[in-house]
Amino acid sequence: MTSSASEEVRVLAPNGVLGSGFLEESFEKGLAQKPHFIGCDAGSTDPGPSHLGSGEPAFPREAVRRDLRLMLLGARRLKIPLIIGSTGTAGGDPHLAWGYEILKEIAVAENLQFKVALIHSEQGKAYLKKRLAEGRIKPLDPAPEFNEKVIERSSHIVGMMGAEPFQRALQAGADVILAGRASDTAIFASFAELHGIPSGIAWHAAKILECGAAAVVNRKSPDCMFAWLRKDHFVVEPPNPEYHCTPQSVASHSLYENSDPYKLVECSGTLDLTNSRYEALNDRSVRVTGSTFAPAARYTVKLEGAELAGYQSIVIGSVRDPFIIRQIDDWTTRLIERLHARVKQVYGDRMKPDQYVLNIRIYGKNGTMGPLEPVKEIRSHELCLLIEVTAPSQEIASSIAGIARHQGLHLPIPEWSGLITALACPYNPAHLDRGAVYRFNVNHIVEPDDAYEMFPTEYFAIDGATQRKLPQ
Repeated sequence: MTSSASEEVRVLAPNGVLGSGFLEESFEKGLAQKPHFIGCDAGSTDPGPSHLGSGEPAFPREAVRRDLRLMLLGARRLKIPLIIGSTGTAGGDPHLAWGYEILKEIAVAENLQFKVALIHSEQGKAYLKKRLAEGRIKPLDPAPEFNEKVIERSSHIVGMMGAEPFQRALQAGADVILAGRASDTAIFASFAELHGIPSGIAWHAAKILECGAAAVVNRKSPDCMFAWLRKDHFVVEPPNPEYHCTPQSVASHSLYENSDPYKLVECSGTLDLTNSRYEALNDRSVRVTGSTFAPAARYTVKLEGAELAGYQSIVIGSVRDPFIIRQIDDWTTRLIERLHARVKQVYGDRMKPDQYVLNIRIYGKNGTMGPLEPVKEIRSHELCLLIEVTAPSQEIASSIAGIARHQGLHLPIPEWSGLITALACPYNPAHLDRGAVYRFNVNHIVEPDDAYEMFPTEYFAIDGATQRKLPQ
């Protein structure tokens, strides 16, 4: 296909995130529908800040390799583009390099030839400081403080690219696109927009496709989704014959991860679902019409950043004594007070309370929701305590966790005299060292000069084990 207007664009989305798996039979059924491209999201902030902060992916290498191999072989068989966004979960430079290594391994094993585009999304600190000084970095709601100190202490900051960097790579003839952090929907809207599908149709179809088979009824496991995009509507249908879509399932997924039921904001504008209509074509497929797209007055790119929060150790212990369970809030409050006092005895002025964090999660009471838990009565015959210690070094965190284990083990209650044993710990040693932990520290947008300046692209020609860098 060329970038001229097309009457129909066919899309295969193997799953909602690279590495989560899909049925090979479903994928083959999708390939038989002759898609014009294969697209797949590979990341998210859902797994938390550690992946962006550490540069490590969420999914195992072998799981990603299995999925990527099938996608790459399918795309090369049909000679169509393969588009991957948010490579390696968080989409920073370490993640992109990790994904590219896997891609090259597959190319060598299968003796494949193709042109690949690597689109970077990691943002340089000098660039961010410049835009900040110009007043072109602005907070979303809610947003933490953002200044040069935050930029300096961040492990990684990425920009979430829109459709334009993908479109430029497609126009440059890329057979495979591996991109850093990207809008999930931009992965799928890019090709359709480039080939003349109206933006409202392209972006709404992309919203349904980006999670694979998540828009089906009673999804049992991750799997594929297929779509036909035309000038005035799109149709979605799962290749797996055991799955089916309904107007309700597709409409409800349009609201997924959305603060507004009708408006979805992207870099280049806003998808408007106010007049969208969902119609069952048969018992498995749904046609959607009426979706529109309003271009933004100013192009913006969302920033995501993570910084080191410290090093963490945890103690897991169960409480089954009914006397302690009845007074668990008072008991844990006294435990934290006792821990602070003991840390003061051990470290003196070398470790002040504001240099470390103690937290106790009570599973069986409100461990999941904390103060938002509506059920106030404890209905469990036993509780699980997760005692967290976060400190400036792993050595200190481990030391305080060791103190916590012993203090919690024998903390008395008024009903018992003498030594008691309060906690049953399933592991030995009882405290577990988690290593470095991170927190998100950016929820802002930046106003670039254009859609491309934040996302430099490299091109390579791959021929089996041979790699050759191409001119930009």
